[in-house]
Amino acid sequence: MFKRKLAISLNKKQKKMLARILISAACMILLSLAYRAWHETVHEPIWFLLYLIPYLTVGYDILKKAWKGILRRQVFDENFLMAIATIGAIAIALIEKNGEYTEAIAVMLFYQIGELFQSYAIGRSRKNISALMDIRPDYANVEQDGEWVQTDPDEVPIGTVILVQPGEKIPIDGVVTEGVSTLDTSALTGESIPREVKADDEVISGCINLSGLLKVRTTKEFGESTVSKILDLVENATSKKSRSENFISRFARIYTPAVCYSALALALIPPLFLLLTGRPPMWSSWVYRALTFLVISCPCALVVSIPLSFFAGIGGASREGVLIKGSNYLEALSATKTVAFDKTGTMTKGVFEVQAIHHSIMEDEKLLEIAAHAELFSTHPIAKSIRTAYLDGIVTEGGRVRANPDKSPALDPDRVKDVMEIGGNGITATVDGKQVAAGNSKLMASLGITHLDCHLTGTIVHVAIDGTYAGHIVISDVIKPTAKEAIDALHCAGITRTVMLTGDAAPVASAVAETLGIDEVHAELLPADKVAAVEQLLSEKEKKSVLAFVGDGINDAPVLSRADVGIAMGAMGSDAAIEAADIVLMDDDPKKIALAIRIAKKCMRIVYENIYFAIGVKLLCLLLGAFGIASMWLAIFADVGVMVLAVLNAIRTLFTKNLR
Repeated sequence: MFKRKLAISLNKKQKKMLARILISAACMILLSLAYRAWHETVHEPIWFLLYLIPYLTVGYDILKKAWKGILRRQVFDENFLMAIATIGAIAIALIEKNGEYTEAIAVMLFYQIGELFQSYAIGRSRKNISALMDIRPDYANVEQDGEWVQTDPDEVPIGTVILVQPGEKIPIDGVVTEGVSTLDTSALTGESIPREVKADDEVISGCINLSGLLKVRTTKEFGESTVSKILDLVENATSKKSRSENFISRFARIYTPAVCYSALALALIPPLFLLLTGRPPMWSSWVYRALTFLVISCPCALVVSIPLSFFAGIGGASREGVLIKGSNYLEALSATKTVAFDKTGTMTKGVFEVQAIHHSIMEDEKLLEIAAHAELFSTHPIAKSIRTAYLDGIVTEGGRVRANPDKSPALDPDRVKDVMEIGGNGITATVDGKQVAAGNSKLMASLGITHLDCHLTGTIVHVAIDGTYAGHIVISDVIKPTAKEAIDALHCAGITRTVMLTGDAAPVASAVAETLGIDEVHAELLPADKVAAVEQLLSEKEKKSVLAFVGDGINDAPVLSRADVGIAMGAMGSDAAIEAADIVLMDDDPKKIALAIRIAKKCMRIVYENIYFAIGVKLLCLLLGAFGIASMWLAIFADVGVMVLAVLNAIRTLFTKNLR
């Protein structure tokens, strides 16, 4: 069953390589059996020519690459090592007429098996990411002359109304103008729960429309839309190398020539020394040791498995809705000890909601109705939250409020007259012939109305009717459902210091931080103050530790750039924040921060496992080879076997379910 699945999933080039391996292996086995039966009756040159058939069948491309490298003066790579080692082994077998051609063929054969396995593993990793990122829309349905025509998304201008049918991808970011449906956002956020949308809701490109017919007015060009930016992030993620990858590249450039010269010295110096001392030089024995040394020394395991580990780590994180812009950021994230947060839009929803109604001299719903009509024409977010609460038909429970979906009240403009908005204080208006004032304590003081303070933290809107205090409405930003869990998960992931940096008032910020369990709070900060606070945190952290900042707004962009690692909220975050960040959370869930850190730590653990394992086995086998203890078969294990084990280990970074 496994072989069948493997064969099905191989691409054309891999299938061709598999066929060459099988043909070469079959020829080698048949020739080995034939040599045992007829080696005395058939001349050695004939056996040499016969054994060249499986050798060239499986290894001609390696010889070709080695020759091209020599011509380009880029000699020292794994192709050159394999070519020299196997050609030398065949030459020794021909000179000594011992029939040991199988060693050279086996070295090339197993090397190609390792290459095939590597190609398959990388292909699977790319396929997983490609499947995850298969979100680029092929077309957008645009109305032309009364008909809906499929148009290239790049050609759709801002403000165009497009039609999205069930089963189609939303091609461009926009706002729903007509229709009700559910969207599959899993390719963007990693979450399988569909999202319901209706008129006036924002939708982002890359989501799949599951049920109803939607008309969407585009708010961005395709090149600036979410799907386009995500694809760009994923395509460029591997271009930013980590320190570990750069070390391996530098190591290979120095290591490969060094072992080639060492092998040459091993082949020449001991025989010459023996010759000078009057003893038999044993050239073939020392050349064989040198060739074994070359095969063992091939740095394939390191050169292949380390980049693959990072590639798979980025792929695994992408599948969870965490986009990491480069392996250098993945490596830095693993060393994070301090995480600083913005508050609004990061740990809270960034949406004001009515939380409670206190000291009302009438029914709470009636007070809210009067306040909503007084605020009817205001564009202030506080006014909007009061109107939304009234339209949602809230009911009270001991001063707290909740939505009542069975009630559908309406706002009547004819009931409102003489509206006057007082900047920074509130609003006055005539509602149903009564003088209504709604605003802060300054407004009440200016009108000479005694008001009552509130024990809750938030924005307090006091309401007075015909000069009499009627009660107040408590409005506050809503903490995200997973925010508390996110802070707890960060502490469990090894984060030693959590800090909130916000421009909000100190009492509000302190209340949110206390609720969530955040260690420190710095409130009432301007954008420049946030940068200064991050500078201070950077100066206080340990030398090798990393500071991450999480934000979502335009004002967070400078801080995201200044932190060691910047993490932006991708669904509701500003374009400036997403551009400045190193990591993007596609579903705005702060709990994904700890998940990203755990993925990064797992990736780095696997990277170091592969480095120590590969170098350790190589050094041991090189010593054994130099002293003539290791054979060419052990060399095959030291090269191909270690590479296969390292690649298998690297692929583990793709699997993230156990880290959630």
